[in-house]
Amino acid sequence: MKRLATASITGLLAVSACGGDDDERSAATATPQATATATATATPTAEAATPAPAERTGTKIVLAGSQFGSMLYNAKKQAIYIFENDPKGKTVCVDECAEAWPPVFTKGKPVAGDGVKVSLLGTIERPDGGRQVTYAGKPLYYYAHEGPGQVLCHNVHLNGGLWWVVGPSGERRA
Repeated sequence: MKRLATASITGLLAVSACGGDDDERSAATATPQATATATATATPTAEAATPAPAERTGTKIVLAGSQFGSMLYNAKKQAIYIFENDPKGKTVCVDECAEAWPPVFTKGKPVAGDGVKVSLLGTIERPDGGRQVTYAGKPLYYYAHEGPGQVLCHNVHLNGGLWWVVGPSGERRA
């Protein structure tokens, strides 16, 4: 019991050192609202002339500078991380881990911003059925307690392993 209490206190100290009190999650995990489509009728109307909605676009991944060099962010400059314990093409960060480290979800094919290699972008299906963005085969995450432009948790040991920001080659930053 004493070991469990010590581990819990250590985990709480690590989390507080890694981020602030802000429980706000990244807007990038929100899903876009579905748009209604017009139905064709026998007589032409303005509604029938409305073009069909565009194919859903996926989450945009961009490259920007940080104290660790160029790294991946979402379009709103939310820092993106990889987890050392994830094998290529699979996530092991679920439940409590995924609460602290929300996956980078997408509804469509992920979009590569300037400097991001489209050939390294992909997706995996999570155990809950969501589609998570990958880069160089590694699942991507945010840290729940960071705001746009903040990078507080690089090379930090939490939830059973190290978390790293990702460079343009798909490798962790030093």
